[in-house]
Amino acid sequence: MTAPSDISTRTATDLPNYNNALVPSTFSDPLEHRAFLKFRLAQAYRIFGKYGFDEGVAGHITVRDPIRPDCYWVNPWGVHFKLMQPELLLLVDHEGEIQEKESGPSRFLNRAAYMIHSAVHEARPDVICAAHSHTTYAKAFGALGVPLDPITQDSCAFYKDHSLYSEFRGIVDDREEGLAIATALGSNKAVILQNHGILVATKSIESTIFFFISLEKCCHVQMITDQAAAARGLRPRLIDAENAAKTYKLLGSEIGGWFSGIPEFQLLEHEEGKRFEYVPAHNENM
Repeated sequence: MTAPSDISTRTATDLPNYNNALVPSTFSDPLEHRAFLKFRLAQAYRIFGKYGFDEGVAGHITVRDPIRPDCYWVNPWGVHFKLMQPELLLLVDHEGEIQEKESGPSRFLNRAAYMIHSAVHEARPDVICAAHSHTTYAKAFGALGVPLDPITQDSCAFYKDHSLYSEFRGIVDDREEGLAIATALGSNKAVILQNHGILVATKSIESTIFFFISLEKCCHVQMITDQAAAARGLRPRLIDAENAAKTYKLLGSEIGGWFSGIPEFQLLEHEEGKRFEYVPAHNENM
């Protein structure tokens, strides 16, 4: 197998603070853009599966459709994350209606996915991708009902850019609960859902996946730190506001998250030997 190389990016020397860095691709053909986002979203699910971010049939990642921005792509309910492929994805509008012509063969939609993601995508037109799952450390830390502290360089990526939804009203099966979660998210990129999990919403699939993985790790580190500090009769040493804000500016930005997320997709492509190739379909639905 050849060495990993990313086919969804280009190299530029004019990106501030990221000289000779990869930058997101642009698409002149909306159908190619749609095909790429579907390919990338399916990859994102398989990355979640690799990390063990599945919990039975719970959890979902969505991406806004570039042709019909009032719709988003989501997984069919009941298919394992590791098995997700572009042709299986469902196109759903903000009313929860599956778009028959564009969607995959399994028309089983997770109602909670619709309630949460429709509310987020409607409230935040800037959001391209949103991810939610019931990951181990996010659930455990979320049960404490507190936000993260700026205790590490990595946690500073969420400094004043994450919130807490301090309610749990059971499975999200009504529009009001989805709206409450979207309201709690506000303009932030992440929200900790008390007794539930986490949700991350950003302007790209890559940044959403990176920040989701990072937030799960930060929840883990916070609990380890709190436990160690308590055992010694100490309190964790917090990073001061000035340096936390400075670190956030570098690590917590959209481009920073996108750039940090790219290696996850590079590795997956290297392991699977499968890269994006666009073959125009004359009968593609728009």
